[in-house]
Amino acid sequence: MLKFCLFALANAAAVLCIVPPAVADNDALEMRLTPAEVAKVPTKTAGTGTSELPTVITTVLFGDPSKPGLYTIELKVAPNTVIQAHTHRDTRTAIVISGLWYFAYGLKNEEIGLKVLPPGSFYTEPGDQPHFARTGPEGAVVAITGYGPSDTVYVK
Repeated sequence: MLKFCLFALANAAAVLCIVPPAVADNDALEMRLTPAEVAKVPTKTAGTGTSELPTVITTVLFGDPSKPGLYTIELKVAPNTVIQAHTHRDTRTAIVISGLWYFAYGLKNEEIGLKVLPPGSFYTEPGDQPHFARTGPEGAVVAITGYGPSDTVYVK
């Protein structure tokens, strides 16, 4: 799982041509977490850049999606969850860590157009482009990296 999170973080930095700011104390940017340590990071069911559904547990692994700068969040999505079409102001990249993630772009969450993304799959969420997702009976875990501030605006 950590391998996927680190890959997502490095990939987002490369895609977005992001260079971490030079700081006197690089300790704030250095992070190495084992899966057991990741499991101890506080979680919440809502937050900036998330669906804010009670069936989605969010862990902020790096940064703060509500502030300017690079961030990575992990979403643990319960079985049979449907996330309606929405947008984010920032462009994001994501890796499916476990489970099956059903993902598509469009204005309405419909089965047609959904692509099944198994563990190890990569996808993007372009800024201001509507997209939606679902899980099946096993749920899914997804790591998302972006450059904040982020938001979530549902399509009406």
